[in-house]
Amino acid sequence: MNIRIQQLLGGLALAGTFFLAGCGSPPHVTTEKYFLVATNVKIPYWQEAAAGLMKSAREMGVQAEMVGPDTYDPQKQVEEFRKAVGKKPTGILVSPGDAGLLVNEINAAIDAGIPVITIDSDAPQSKRLVFVGTNNYEAGVTGGKLALKKLNGKGNVMIFTIQNQANVAERLHGYQDTFASAPGIKIVEIVDVRGDPRIAFDKATAVVEKEKDKVDAFISLEALSGSEVAEVLDRNKVEGKLIIAMDTMPTTLEWIEKGKIAATVGQKPFTMGYFGLRMLADLHLYKLPSLSLKFAQDLHSPLPVFVDTGSALIDKSNLADFRQPQN
Repeated sequence: MNIRIQQLLGGLALAGTFFLAGCGSPPHVTTEKYFLVATNVKIPYWQEAAAGLMKSAREMGVQAEMVGPDTYDPQKQVEEFRKAVGKKPTGILVSPGDAGLLVNEINAAIDAGIPVITIDSDAPQSKRLVFVGTNNYEAGVTGGKLALKKLNGKGNVMIFTIQNQANVAERLHGYQDTFASAPGIKIVEIVDVRGDPRIAFDKATAVVEKEKDKVDAFISLEALSGSEVAEVLDRNKVEGKLIIAMDTMPTTLEWIEKGKIAATVGQKPFTMGYFGLRMLADLHLYKLPSLSLKFAQDLHSPLPVFVDTGSALIDKSNLADFRQPQN
């Protein structure tokens, strides 16, 4: 059986077990408090995750809060995580901005008896219990296949990324492996935007002014840069360049409608927040014998390693479907 299908079935099986267990289970109580620790929390992506988190909390009658820096600041996120641990919460969801910085913090929380689940971006070297989020490698493959098709297998590509963030690195690997089948595709530069859209804007401007013929396609592995590139190309009336974005920022969808962005790979942050909290809450009701067991190596583990919340390629043909609120 395909590994991805196995992982997905494992996640679905767990979901079924948890939600069926909820029938007739002991109720949650209002003193339960859960945190989601993210970074760059003001952007629409994390506001969607917060909406999922709070809907789940309301349904269960528990407390929940999203905390983290307003800008991309992994060190500040570490401080916010420590503060959350210090409040002795019922459980923590975290999306590591820099997995390396949070490994020891996650391990300390687990050792203190606080369940930790990663969402959106993983910290697989830590003792975190489960990762809930996108199959980011496959998201990169999806974008890579579209780029190959749009470029007819030939062209120079600039990629915008965030270094040290595991989910973005996995997307890059997906693109790189897909491009390996086409010798005519060349990645000419990988730009670390460090969570700052101005970096993408300035880089795209420099390309337009000095190296317009050097780049045929701009690919964003994070939410902010795609719209910035589209803005630069539109202002300078540059045509014939391919942009593939990531996520469903309102401005990204607007540029797809205008035809400047070819497509974006959309994720489900609402689902990550909603289902991630459900998993934490069920782990509170149905406690594991220990949080420090090696669940990933245990063939009889009650936990999957990974729950795939899904992703989708969004372009003009299906844009309207993704603009309709479902919750």
